[in-house]
Amino acid sequence: MGIKQYSIQSFSSRGLNPTVSYTQANPQLRTNPKWNFTTYRTVIVTFKTSGEWVCPTGVTSVEYLVVAGGGGGGAAIGGGGGAGGYRTGTGFSVTANTVYTVTVGAGGGGGTAAPGIGTGNAGTNGSNSIFSTITSTGGGGGGGYVVNGPNNAATGGSGGGGAGADSITQSGRAGNTPSTSPSQGNNGGDGRSGTNPWLAGGGGGAGAVGAAAVNFNAGNGGAGISSTISGSSVTYSGGGGGGAYQGSGPSVTAGSGGDGGGGAGSTTTGGTAGTVNTGGGGGGQSYIYPSQTQNTGAGGSGIVIIKMEQ
Repeated sequence: MGIKQYSIQSFSSRGLNPTVSYTQANPQLRTNPKWNFTTYRTVIVTFKTSGEWVCPTGVTSVEYLVVAGGGGGGAAIGGGGGAGGYRTGTGFSVTANTVYTVTVGAGGGGGTAAPGIGTGNAGTNGSNSIFSTITSTGGGGGGGYVVNGPNNAATGGSGGGGAGADSITQSGRAGNTPSTSPSQGNNGGDGRSGTNPWLAGGGGGAGAVGAAAVNFNAGNGGAGISSTISGSSVTYSGGGGGGAYQGSGPSVTAGSGGDGGGGAGSTTTGGTAGTVNTGGGGGGQSYIYPSQTQNTGAGGSGIVIIKMEQ
């Protein structure tokens, strides 16, 4: 029967307009004099920004979804940003009348390419999202191309994709770092090294690894995972696609963003940003030379959702 939405800041949550929803699927209704209207049994509280949640009287356990901010894409044939860590569970014990701080992680910034050859910076990692003892780790930044430089992609909830490079293979970085069980994410894909075309790897997603760059195709971002905790099916934590640069070679294809808010890589300019409140990784940049300074796709912010029976 769907979800009936209310925005009630004075309910048992505090912050910047958390969304409080009441499902109509359960016919057992009751009147709560404190709120002065009839309420439904299943309550869903969604935090799109950080705030606080006060556990209501009578609630002893909740279902939760905690998604961290996605990593930013890398610059100058940059790797896709890794998705923010994805953690969910049921039967999580809570204590009535306790104030729980809820942190919603921001997405990481996209890398910047300065004029010149091989001057691409890596994207920055996304920030962690936290509910009680549950921490989802921000996605790793995608690698940026630096001539003969070290691999600068980063580990995270899901790992950043490796940059395209001349002679040194830039590997995708590890996801599920630090380790959780079940896993909160996957590894990023490797960039392609050698002569042109130059191609970067995709960022890891919660549901799949980021693809490695192959032939004339940059790596796609890893797919995310769908959740129905909000009352409808929504996919979160997709990895960002890798950037590509044709040079004097044949046509190339940038990596697509992973399902779940991942930003697409580019063949001509900066990649696209990850979608807000999905934890999607940012898309990797193409090669900008010699006169342009440009950012690439930032990671998408995370989200925290708490579901309870009252």
